[in-house]
Amino acid sequence: MKKFKNFVLNILQCNSKKRLVLLLTALAFFLSLLMFPAKLVLAKMLPGKSDNTISVYVDTPSGSSIEQTNRVSQCVINEFKKEKEVQNIELFLGQGIPLDYAGLVKGGSMKRSENVSEISINLSDKNDRDEPTFLMTQRVRPVVLKACGSIVKNTSIKFIEQPAGPPTMASIVVEVHGDDINKIRAISSEAVEILSKTDGLVDVDTVGDKVFEKYMLVPNKDLVAQSGITIEQVNNILYLAFEGMVAGSKNSSDYTDQIPIFLSLDKESRSLSSSNESEVMGRLSSLNLMSPTGATISMSEVVDIKKVPSSPMIMHKDLSRMINVIAETNMVSQVYPLLDARTKMIEYFSTNYTVTKEAGINTYMFDLHLKDKKTGEEFLLRWDGEMKVTLDTFRDLGGAFISALVLIFLLLVIYYKSFVLSGIVLLGSFLSLVGVIVGHFVADLVTRDTFFLTATSLIGFIALMGISSRNSLLLIDFAKSLMECHGMKKKEAIAVAAATRAKPIILTAVAIILGSALLASDPIFGGLGVALISGTVAAVFVSLLFVPILMDNAKAMDFEPKECDVNENISITK
Repeated sequence: MKKFKNFVLNILQCNSKKRLVLLLTALAFFLSLLMFPAKLVLAKMLPGKSDNTISVYVDTPSGSSIEQTNRVSQCVINEFKKEKEVQNIELFLGQGIPLDYAGLVKGGSMKRSENVSEISINLSDKNDRDEPTFLMTQRVRPVVLKACGSIVKNTSIKFIEQPAGPPTMASIVVEVHGDDINKIRAISSEAVEILSKTDGLVDVDTVGDKVFEKYMLVPNKDLVAQSGITIEQVNNILYLAFEGMVAGSKNSSDYTDQIPIFLSLDKESRSLSSSNESEVMGRLSSLNLMSPTGATISMSEVVDIKKVPSSPMIMHKDLSRMINVIAETNMVSQVYPLLDARTKMIEYFSTNYTVTKEAGINTYMFDLHLKDKKTGEEFLLRWDGEMKVTLDTFRDLGGAFISALVLIFLLLVIYYKSFVLSGIVLLGSFLSLVGVIVGHFVADLVTRDTFFLTATSLIGFIALMGISSRNSLLLIDFAKSLMECHGMKKKEAIAVAAATRAKPIILTAVAIILGSALLASDPIFGGLGVALISGTVAAVFVSLLFVPILMDNAKAMDFEPKECDVNENISITK
């Protein structure tokens, strides 16, 4: 340690060397911060999680038949059968998968229509394969979309992975609020177009039924009465022909309730080759009822065909009518595609609307307010989903970090009765952020997929505050003791303190690094491990080189010799 003591003393005795160390430290700090706008280090709530299951949501256009949905679903299944990691596949046609972690907020339990299906794909154990599910999804998605996306025009095929954190509707959600439902749909469609053209976003879709035209079969009461048959007979044969119905019941000693007997025509008889009016009328002509007089009555004679718009589901949130536009990220953070898409939306909607940004820094700071230039109608584009969870988490952790800084500073002021010495400890702790950022940059270089700065990384940085503060406290207290009790000069006392306390500081750092090494490879807590490892390394250099220079320049460190009651001999490196 004698060489290190002389090394530190040499720096303290040379003003140019001190300025050089301070300059290099400041430069490293600002360069590390520039890694965020330069996108060398990307921030995200949590990274992708490898699991044993992938879900695929198939949404054909509203009004599609279950046969069309099945054709698309079978195509998706056939593509996944080519993957050797796939163990088994289960199709849920016309309904959602039994609720899983992801489906809690994605509305899987509400799916009950012919144009939807969900496919559950079980893979081999994640520990037995090299490719995690998020990389498999990224690789398979374009193959499936190319093979199956055009079977039914405007079909949406979404790949859903089990989230690593709290489940959300999607990575990015745009809530379109307003009073005019037709304009809300128009704005939603325009938002879908913008998100679809934004790099890094996939699986773009709207949550809600689209309006389509359908045929309504209405019994003509006058003609039905003249034919001698009843409305009930007409309704029964129509349900039997197109839907099926309960025709009777069966009793059994094995069941306490009656067993319904469901009667329906075969698949070929119920399906239509096309969706035009003549095809429907031809099918009605083949359905006949016998009147009380024995005459055969064709359904085409007593049933009118009307073309009407569908009745879409109406969605509300906070007593406001809205439609959700969703998008998933493709191995990127949600922040950068959101900012890109938001800029494009401002430019696009400015043509017909007066666009106002949300005022102030708050939870909804990315929201956009639209006001129609002609009618004065107002609409709101509110950003939600995992993006909002990310903002809330980083805001809360940022608040915790600031609170930790303030509390540490106040405790040190009470202990040292000096704002300067407390500021030295605090500044040395804050500079360990350099190691955290650089550590994530290096981890991103050596890993095959993007290594994000996550919420767990910030937790690790908050924990580093105590470790870094402890290192600075050791130096200040020991140097103070040498100056007061041993009459040592200021520069020499600081150099001796740095050299003497370097060993316990380094041993503590090694213990932290070895203990955190196991976390570094974890998909969720990897950010915590890297933050602790790289931040601890930076904290050692800051404590042993940067902090001694600040101590030397601080007048608060000019302690005068005094009589001390020393019970133990202090080991000093000569």
